Amino acid sequence: MCTVLKARKGKLILFNKPFQVLCQFSAERPGRSTLADYIRVPGVYPAGRLDYDSEGLLLLTDSGDLQHLITDPRRKTEKTYLVQVEGSPGRDALDRLKRGLRLQDGMTLPAKASLVEAPDVWPRVPAIRYRKNVPTAWLELTIAEGRNRQVRRMTAAVGLPALRLIRIRVGRWDLGGLEPGTWKEIEAPAPEKSK
Repeated sequence: MCTVLKARKGKLILFNKPFQVLCQFSAERPGRSTLADYIRVPGVYPAGRLDYDSEGLLLLTDSGDLQHLITDPRRKTEKTYLVQVEGSPGRDALDRLKRGLRLQDGMTLPAKASLVEAPDVWPRVPAIRYRKNVPTAWLELTIAEGRNRQVRRMTAAVGLPALRLIRIRVGRWDLGGLEPGTWKEIEAPAPEKSK
């Protein structure tokens, strides 16, 4: 028997969150940049979050039903990241990420992980500290869960501390050509059926 989720069609905003911007509309401490510095659309709120020191795609909506469709852990919505790591990833590290690994809060689900060429992305301000004798590499990592700082903890667990983290995709939505600090409103998905 199928039931229809009554997700009203609402606003859906794709935002390229810059580095050191809080994923909320008010700051607990003065001087911290928030979503309010970039988005002045009444009634929207984040569907998921990105850490203060992470960049990239953040979805915002004014529909609680749509927010639930995007963030419900049972749906296992995939999120894809470009991660600049310290060190040179070997096959073993990538295999461990792909199999899933034990973190303090339990086993992760298997991830998609691959070594990629340095992407053509905007410069981060402030820049990553360059160290002549420490190599860096870029990974593309796709996970289907959303634990606190999960990607950073996963790469650290395989000996590859994350230096820069950019989310490029959430489910069917991607960054496209959005520059940091810019956003666009797109057509929200129609309500879906579930079993």
